[in-house]
Amino acid sequence: MSTKNGSLPPRSRGQRGGSGRPGGPASKNPVRKKKKPGFMSRLGRMMLTLVLISALVVIGYLLYLYYKLDSGVLDTGVNQPVAAGNSAKVKPLTMLLLGTDYRPEHKSYLTDVIMVVTLNPQTKSATIVSLPRDTYMELDGYRRTKINEYYTRFKGKEDTSGISAEDEMKTMMGKYLDVNIDYVTILNFQAFRKAVDELGGVKVNISEDMCYTDSVDGTDINLKQGPAKLDGDNALDYVRYRKSNCDPKTKPSDDFDRNRRQSEVLHSLMDQMQSLGGVVKIGGVLDAINDNMQTDLEKDQIKNMIAAYWQMSKNNVEFRPVTGTWSSPYVYINEEELDAAKRSLKDRLSGAAPTASAAP
Repeated sequence: MSTKNGSLPPRSRGQRGGSGRPGGPASKNPVRKKKKPGFMSRLGRMMLTLVLISALVVIGYLLYLYYKLDSGVLDTGVNQPVAAGNSAKVKPLTMLLLGTDYRPEHKSYLTDVIMVVTLNPQTKSATIVSLPRDTYMELDGYRRTKINEYYTRFKGKEDTSGISAEDEMKTMMGKYLDVNIDYVTILNFQAFRKAVDELGGVKVNISEDMCYTDSVDGTDINLKQGPAKLDGDNALDYVRYRKSNCDPKTKPSDDFDRNRRQSEVLHSLMDQMQSLGGVVKIGGVLDAINDNMQTDLEKDQIKNMIAAYWQMSKNNVEFRPVTGTWSSPYVYINEEELDAAKRSLKDRLSGAAPTASAAP
């Protein structure tokens, strides 16, 4: 269906616009253009890995990163000092995590992974809210469309708006979820492929055959049901698979199926990184994805985060995946789940402990 001129289907009963703090594209505050992150951004990647897989990376990993940072080898290009009151050691923080569909053969900024993470240093806890990429979003001040299209739209307007796409996304998602978002980290799929390869592949249990080809971007998915060890290319195919155009066709997959496979892959990678072999390979993983990630975390703030959260238990990480009803081409969000996710983020900011039922 076309999204031109706001021509969209009426909302279902479970869909509504968000409300919250003022802000949106109309805010024309000057924004410092961030430098392309260098080696130091690996620590930002460490934090991304930490929250995505809901577990501590092994102590050896942290020591490796901290040594690199402290020795001056790593540099994010975001070196401004952090005020004592804003340190992650004392202040709860919220981060937006985006995974884009950017690959050398397919240069797109569509966000296939959208997560908001709130961290509280007093309770050593975190809440992770994830949203389906096909979420139909209706929000005051923004054009109605799929949630995964906004980042690429903001990218296209950077030169005329004077506002970075990353800051636009922080403002919009903060308004949608009723929280202030402090930082944003963006990882593309090329980084995912390289990380999997560097770790020697990932073990999964494929529930259904998957087949899809696309000569335009080079996609060639051909996965068979059963236990498998996938390299980076096939692992990416596994988490991205949506529908089949083969003969015979294989079973299609929706946002919720993809979220389950994403979780499976991330937990499998977690196990590998926590193994002795994984620890040895961590440096190579970081090197492999160096050019495929962007963050606005300051150097000192990343140090603060390591100090504050390296002992956080996986039982103190609350997952709040928001689902909904699929009606092609949109997911209409379940309003009760969205409200519960907002409450969880606010609870984390206020210091409430994660609920046992939501902990992994």
